[in-house]
Amino acid sequence: MHLMPIEYIPDWERRIARHDACWHGEIIDRPVVMMTLRRPNPDYPRPTPKSWPSLRDRWLDTEYQVTARLAAVMNTEYLGDALPHVNPNLGPEVFSAFFGAELEFGESTSWSVPNLHSWADADKLQFDPANFYWRKLEEMTDAFLEAGQGRFYTGLTDIHPGGDAIAAFRDPMALNIDLIENKAAVMELLERVNQVCFYVYDYYFDKLQKAGQAICTWLNIVSSKRWYVVSNDFSCMISSAMFDEVFLPGIAAECRHLEASIYHLDGPGALHHLDSLLSIPELSAVQWVWGAGNGRASDWIHVFKKCQAAGKGLWIPLHISELDLIMSELRPQGVWLQLSGVQNREEADAVLKQVAKWR
Repeated sequence: MHLMPIEYIPDWERRIARHDACWHGEIIDRPVVMMTLRRPNPDYPRPTPKSWPSLRDRWLDTEYQVTARLAAVMNTEYLGDALPHVNPNLGPEVFSAFFGAELEFGESTSWSVPNLHSWADADKLQFDPANFYWRKLEEMTDAFLEAGQGRFYTGLTDIHPGGDAIAAFRDPMALNIDLIENKAAVMELLERVNQVCFYVYDYYFDKLQKAGQAICTWLNIVSSKRWYVVSNDFSCMISSAMFDEVFLPGIAAECRHLEASIYHLDGPGALHHLDSLLSIPELSAVQWVWGAGNGRASDWIHVFKKCQAAGKGLWIPLHISELDLIMSELRPQGVWLQLSGVQNREEADAVLKQVAKWR
């Protein structure tokens, strides 16, 4: 498959090859390490914000979003295995909006307005390619593809199907009651929603790969494989038994549909599902998000070791001060390190030399 070169990163192919190898628990020459630094680039100043009538208008201003993201990329130095990428973004519940839910926009995120008020109306929830948000996402993707030629890869937006989609349709608290009173209806809708998810994946994988793009999304893995971040943030509200019966089969099907996958395990409330998730043979890796106020990466070594014992890869964000401990406690195979705290290129080069010795 032909991939678009990144013109100002001579070793872009080598970086992608390291990401690709990581899915298989392999190391080409060293583990994957991603670092970035801010750098002023007078040729790409940050655009001056307009006076939009509303936050919604700002979010939907494709020209502004492209100009702002291009400026951000061109004012960033990508070190180690980091690669520039931009992902069209209408918020984490845009997938639910494809079924007719309306989005409300805040300063830094958006959320959907519940639109399934009676299970008698469940059949009215249908994916429609004429849907406003679907067409807006296509428009943004095409604009990013054009602006990114030789500069950055364009990725997939943040997609939350499965339990998160239905929680958006119903409201999370209502869905909790539904799982007791109307579980069959939930599972029937879940199956239909997941089939649309597969369509969305394939549509955008095909579109992006035809344009020579490496596959990427909000998690900073950039790979030639058809991969995605699998998730169910709603799961923190339910028992392991309910999760295993209702949602785990769909998550496993999602992993089987993908060439590679990483599960976004969000918060201590979801940690009791880890054993079930690790039992999915097709799941490639885990991103454990312990949450603000719950320590640092080095405080969760036991979780990382459990994932590695199950043969899963790991995406770990850590400060440079934690690197020695992580290297002493974990195996490097299948680990992506998202490293912060590096102040300059000299420090970044020293980190790469250090990590190259990790065996």
